[in-house]
Amino acid sequence: MQLKFISILSLFIFAFSFSQEKQAKIKFEEKLIDYGEIEFDSDGKRTFKFTNIGNAPLVFNRISSSCGCTVPKRPDKPIQPGESGEIEVEYDTKRVGIFMKAVTINSNASNSNVILRIKGEVLEEEEEEEEQEEK
Repeated sequence: MQLKFISILSLFIFAFSFSQEKQAKIKFEEKLIDYGEIEFDSDGKRTFKFTNIGNAPLVFNRISSSCGCTVPKRPDKPIQPGESGEIEVEYDTKRVGIFMKAVTINSNASNSNVILRIKGEVLEEEEEEEEQEEK
C-alpha cells in the first residue's frame, strides 16, 4: 500500500515538473504615455520601458501602430529573463490637434498581445512668430 502511494506521488511530481514550461512574461512600467500639450513639429519620441519577468528569453514577433503617424521601434535582440528593454515610439507632431493612438505588441510572452497607448495634443504654430520673422 505504501509503495503504491509513493509510486503514484512520484509520478505526479514527475509529471508536474515537466508541465511547467519556460515562458517569457513582459511587464511594462506604464502602458499609457501622455504627451500633454506639445508644440507643432517638436520632438515626438517617447519610450515605453519593460522587464522580462518570465523564465525564458522574450522575442517580439510584431509591433504595429494604429496609423502611419506613429512609428514604433522594437528591440533588436531577445530580452533575457530579468533584463529590461525599451520600445521607442515616435509620433508625427506636424499633425495639429488631439491624438490618441495605439501600439500593439505581439511577442512569445505568456501575455503575448499587449496594447500600449499614447495621447496628447499638438498645438498650432504661433502665427506671431511668423509675422515677426517677415518684418
